Amino acid sequence: MENSFLYAARKSKGYTQAQVANEAKISVGGYTNIENGKRMPSVKAAKRIAKVLDIEWSKIFENNNRASHARNLAQH
Repeated sequence: MENSFLYAARKSKGYTQAQVANEAKISVGGYTNIENGKRMPSVKAAKRIAKVLDIEWSKIFENNNRASHARNLAQH
């Protein structure tokens, strides 16, 4: 399940995944996995992503936790 908050923030800035990744100094694949909800970023990486997208870094985790919870409920 994708992190729609990150997707929306990125699109509102007109950035590609590669642009966010490069500015945040993480791999494109790593950022893609974070945005797609397949991986959680470290706090350090979340802060760098948030700075690029001009968002509150903790929102990245809030959105991912909701998505993870929904996935867990769907599996049971």
